[in-house]
Amino acid sequence: ILGRKTVELMTSNHLPGNGDLTSMGQAVFSETPYDGIGFGLGFSVMLNPAAAQILGSPGEHAWGGAASTYFFIDPAEDMTVILMTQLMPSSAYPIRRELRILAYQSIID
Repeated sequence: ILGRKTVELMTSNHLPGNGDLTSMGQAVFSETPYDGIGFGLGFSVMLNPAAAQILGSPGEHAWGGAASTYFFIDPAEDMTVILMTQLMPSSAYPIRRELRILAYQSIID
């Protein structure tokens, strides 16, 4: 069980100068861009959804694994999404991006 402050630390951007992943290098094995995405302690961290060109909220944290598995947690929307699949390579089909679009389009205010 993690305390609130520990989770806040883990889900904060820890890249130098509060930069995004693009400032650290090119996306070689990722089907998503690195613009607007920082990195915490074990998670990617959404810094700027407009720069990332994907639906989301600042402070959202996520990670993808082998065979296109994926999760994201958006505290602002009180939403957690988990995708378990077996699609390799992950770049074969943009399933993670499509999942995000469907999840955010399903929000009813």
